[in-house]
Amino acid sequence: MSTLTVAALKREFVYGNQVIDDPNPALSIDQVRDALTAAYPEIATAALAGPEVTATTMRYTFSRA
Repeated sequence: MSTLTVAALKREFVYGNQVIDDPNPALSIDQVRDALTAAYPEIATAALAGPEVTATTMRYTFSRA
């Protein structure tokens, strides 16, 4: 008998060379952008790509517009 395991993928955000952990998994992507703008003002107008799914994460990438 085989066992199926289900696990939610962790979200992570990338800006430049920085990997930023998800500030709150309950937030929408737009809410995450708003939350990160305080620390990274350039994110407010950055383009967003993703998610890129890996074995353990969903990676969203912010890049300057």
